[in-house]
Amino acid sequence: MKPRKPTGLAGAGTGAAAGARANSGKVSVLPREDAEPAGATVLEFPEPPSRRRRRVLLWTLLGLVLVVGGLLAYLIFSPVLALKHLRVEGNTLVSTEEVTTALKPLLGTSLTRLPDEKVEGLLRDKAPIESVRVAAEPPSTLVVTIRERVPVAIVQKDKQFILIDSEGRQLKTVADRKAVKLPLIDGGTEAVNSEVFRSITAVLADLPPDILSRLNHASARSVDSVSLSLTGNQKIFWGSAERNTAKAKVLSALLKVPASDPPVKEYDVSTPDRPVTR
Repeated sequence: MKPRKPTGLAGAGTGAAAGARANSGKVSVLPREDAEPAGATVLEFPEPPSRRRRRVLLWTLLGLVLVVGGLLAYLIFSPVLALKHLRVEGNTLVSTEEVTTALKPLLGTSLTRLPDEKVEGLLRDKAPIESVRVAAEPPSTLVVTIRERVPVAIVQKDKQFILIDSEGRQLKTVADRKAVKLPLIDGGTEAVNSEVFRSITAVLADLPPDILSRLNHASARSVDSVSLSLTGNQKIFWGSAERNTAKAKVLSALLKVPASDPPVKEYDVSTPDRPVTR
């Protein structure tokens, strides 16, 4: 009896089984959806101009800060700008030598570290000096401009004559009374703190320079009886230290009137609305 050949179905089943066995050792790899195809080109988009400008600006500002900081440090600490020369201006009552001697401790200091207050501190004990202004002239000069207090009268102490301002502050001693065209006030330095003395100096402070320079004496028995004397023995009765501006204008006008015969011996401006001459 001959064996039967397998039928088509049976062969097919056997082939399928064999194929399955043959493929059982292989791994199927599916392509990723995001995988780049072979030979693809990656495009890089350029940086936005605004972001680039911000970055450039930031680096520029940082560079400027470093440069300015370095320059300031150089100016502050460099010996190139060290103070070597002093020039004093505006002084008449205090000598240039006195000022430069007082400011010697500043020599060698950078000009960038010399404010007005530092210079004023070294000159504070100089009575004639009211204020100071400084200006640097690189590389090594400091200009010191002095504003002095204004003397309005003289007081006598022993054989010395002392210039005083309207507050009674003693400014300077002078040897020759005649060399100073200011009135002498009675009472000496002991009278400086009295109320009468302050009335006299308040009057003198309000007088124009051309009249003040013509006075040779000032006195008062009370705060309401200030009297002045002009060169040539003419007298001025001022009264109290009130309405000084009006009184000064009236007196100035009276002094411009041509001399009369007999000459005026006294000008009474105690009531400026009704001045009297005698």
